[in-house]
This record gives sequence, structure tokens and C-alpha cells, in this order.
Amino acid sequence: MVRILKTGLETIYEAVRVVKEGGLIIYPTDTVYGLGCDPLNEEAVRRVFLAKGRDFNKPLPVLASDIRQAERIAELSGPALELARAFWPGSLTLVVPKKPLLPDVLTCGLPSVGVRVPNMAFTRELIRACGGLLVGTSANKSGSPPPRTVKEALRELGEHVDLAIDGGPSPLGVPSTVVDLTGPELRVLRVGALSPELIMAFLRPRTPE
Repeated sequence: MVRILKTGLETIYEAVRVVKEGGLIIYPTDTVYGLGCDPLNEEAVRRVFLAKGRDFNKPLPVLASDIRQAERIAELSGPALELARAFWPGSLTLVVPKKPLLPDVLTCGLPSVGVRVPNMAFTRELIRACGGLLVGTSANKSGSPPPRTVKEALRELGEHVDLAIDGGPSPLGVPSTVVDLTGPELRVLRVGALSPELIMAFLRPRTPE
């Protein structure tokens, strides 16, 4: 029977123990509920794929507690760094070149990774306590709607996780917007909580007044 705990300091301590032991956790974010593990633990990452029924050719995103932690695994420069500074913490996932620290199983052998800093204080503290990085895929079976509550997440994945954290309904209830910055031009891979128009407007060349 999976344990369900409310948000709080003691819950963070318990979540850290589970993650360090290679376990899986369901946790709240500003967008939707996430399924998390240590992204550097290859066996735990495989458990995430199996729990979701996710194809092993579809990479998993990573949540970071801040930009500095994101830079441990991702190349953030130019427009990517500008967007990170402008929209993080927030509902924007940046797909950028990865660094060697990440195992290939997480990125499915691709040279890139999706990374985000969530706009929820509890989640950032949780991630920081877990070492600064946490797998951040939605806590649902592949193809199902992303969960907005811990109850919805448990209905999908309860038998596969070691701990669930109840933080109430997710404030946005919509997944993050995903943009790919690995090519010559920005590509929107998924329209989510953050308007692509806002992103494009921010990157539009400034004209002197």
C-alpha cells in the first residue's frame, strides 16, 4: 500500500530517503502532478518508463531546483539562458543539449534533454533536498490525461510508486509548454500553460527607440 503524506518538512525528509534508495514518488508541481526519481539512477529511471508504459524512445524531462542545478545537466546559453532567466521558475520546459552527467536511458540516447524549474516553492525545496534534480514526467500512464490531484495520479500509478505527496490540486492543471532550442530556430513541441506568443515576443529582436 503506497504511503500518502501531506506537504511539509517531514515529508521532504521521507521523500529524500525514498529517492536516494532508488524509489519512485508522486509529487505536486505548479502544472500537474509529477512522477519522480533520481535522474542519475539508471534502474530508477527504467522503473519510471515501465510504470508509465512509456516507450523507451521517448525521453524523460528533468526538473531542477534552480538554474545553477539545471546547468549541471544542460547547456544553457544564448536564447536558452535568456528564456530560463525570464520564465523560470515557471511552466516552460527547454529542450537543450545535454551534458555527460545524464545517463543515456533517460534521454533515450539523444544528445538533448528537457529541463524546467517549477514555480512551486515546496517542489523546489523537495528537488533541492533530493540533490537539485528530479525526473519530472507527469504521473499518468502514457496516453492518459495528466493528473491534477494526487488522487488522479494514484489511480493511474499507485501500484508502482513508493510514496505520494498530496499538495492539493495543481494550481495550473495544465502541462508546461515545451520548446526545442537545439536547432537553428526555436520549435514549439507542446503548447501548455505558457503562451508560445509570450515566448516568441520575448525573443523578438529589440528595436532601439
